[in-house]
Amino acid sequence: MKPDDIILAAPVRTPIGRFGGSLAEVPAPDLGGIALAESLKRAGVAPADVSEVIFGNARSAGVGPNPARQVAFKAGLPQEVPAWTVNQACGSGMRTIISGVQAVTLGDSRIVAAGGTESMSRVPYMLDAARWGKKMGHQPLIDGMYRDGFLCPLCGLIMGNTAENLADRYEISREEQDEYAAESQARAQAARNAQRFADEIVPVPVPGKRGGETLVSRDEHPRDGITAQGLSRLPPIFRKNGTVHAGNSSGITDGAAAVLIMSAATARELGVRPAARVVAYETAGVDPTVMGIGPVPAVRRLLARTGLTMADMDLVELNEAFAVQALACHRELGFDRERLNVNGGAIALGHPIGATGTRIVVTLLHEMARRGARRGLATLCVSGGMGLALLLEACREE
Repeated sequence: MKPDDIILAAPVRTPIGRFGGSLAEVPAPDLGGIALAESLKRAGVAPADVSEVIFGNARSAGVGPNPARQVAFKAGLPQEVPAWTVNQACGSGMRTIISGVQAVTLGDSRIVAAGGTESMSRVPYMLDAARWGKKMGHQPLIDGMYRDGFLCPLCGLIMGNTAENLADRYEISREEQDEYAAESQARAQAARNAQRFADEIVPVPVPGKRGGETLVSRDEHPRDGITAQGLSRLPPIFRKNGTVHAGNSSGITDGAAAVLIMSAATARELGVRPAARVVAYETAGVDPTVMGIGPVPAVRRLLARTGLTMADMDLVELNEAFAVQALACHRELGFDRERLNVNGGAIALGHPIGATGTRIVVTLLHEMARRGARRGLATLCVSGGMGLALLLEACREE
């Protein structure tokens, strides 16, 4: 490892709470603060040594100004440490890492705390006409989740309909999607039973019903015993006679994740143990009507830039916005599926939008360490038609 290599350290996340579940009353900045504080603790980095905080948050209505600044305060960072928030929809949490890498590479920052946080349970309903008054008649409530996420204003489609478009384009059947979704659940179940997520999770304290606190330490969205046959009974949601339904789509959830970014020289100076070095990153745009294919051009650009192939990737974390989306990307990229989302993906674990980009990196880093893997690829699609990709490599001394 060279002194100017950029490394990631102390990857950590909260458990992922189901929609309206145990974390429903915990604001997004609180979740982010818990993750960031734990990352600093694990790394042994003093809060005052952080140059800046960059955090993703994609459902910001009602969260308050600049959620990243709130996260920094919740984590105990001094007021002198600046913070800023990223909203690149599903890619927010990965974009914060990329931005942090750029800041350290340029010498603008020495240590960046990056991550993402989301409380989808707390997304509000809105009354558009209420501010200026309404003389008479009904005024509909606007679902902030629908307007700020599910509906793409660029193509006028619900995200699930863009997934149906992929099913049409790639001729991916309902059966294939359900089998993939069941596999995601089974892998997550195996990982949970083997306690493979334990090292990456920091418990979240929540008020108990009868006073005191309860520690939430396990992901709530995965369901044990899911089968493709069981999923086949669920009705399609987005299109009559369609293929996409609740069971083969990512879960609406709450959670946060964090990681520290610095040079290898800084890590050595402070005694911080690197988790991996950042090799390269890429982003790309695609047709919003098939937004889920976004990882494909992003990954292909990354491979062209590095001279590597998918065969060089030991592990791949590709966010499962939908089963059909993951299958379409896998079909285009062509690699061994045994290396894909080995502990399950967002269909099982959930997709807390602003946090997911960091969450998949956190999970990837821990699994790379567990297996002694050399290279890991994290990638995800982004609503509006984009893809991001990040290539990591285990640290080896030069």
